[in-house]
Amino acid sequence: MGLFDLGDGERGDANTAARRKPVQSPLTLIMTIRSAEDFEALNARIQEIQSAPPEQNPIWIALDKLKIVHFARFVFLENNTKLAIITTYDGSFDDYLNEFIDEIGDIFNVLLQHMEGAPPLPVQRNRSQFREYVKANDLGGIEPFYSAYPRATVLDIQAALGEI
Repeated sequence: MGLFDLGDGERGDANTAARRKPVQSPLTLIMTIRSAEDFEALNARIQEIQSAPPEQNPIWIALDKLKIVHFARFVFLENNTKLAIITTYDGSFDDYLNEFIDEIGDIFNVLLQHMEGAPPLPVQRNRSQFREYVKANDLGGIEPFYSAYPRATVLDIQAALGEI
């Protein structure tokens, strides 16, 4: 069986790929932390936010309100010298970023004050610089992006589960 053999004698083609192109998009934002002191302050703030119950966590509240984010997490990398924000979201990058700025721009303002090469703050008044910073620090991925449910948005999934 060849790499593009679908197992039933069919070969993968552009139409198959187009049908499988997910409505979701990945973001792997990797930011460099300025110093060990900045890591300590940043870690304390993230732990404070993330330890709050979901109904009091400003990130969870915003994500629940937006209804476009499938998954989101923070990860410290490389001996705590980098912070990764890893998400999977529905829609366009620009719409996603604008909605994030509108809903939790202040969280980004807190995080970015500890990052090398951060855009001017607040992000709410410096949208284009923030957009360029995120684009420059997004690792992207090796295409194609796999999704077990390529045509389902967060709203589709919540509706199917009877949650909305």
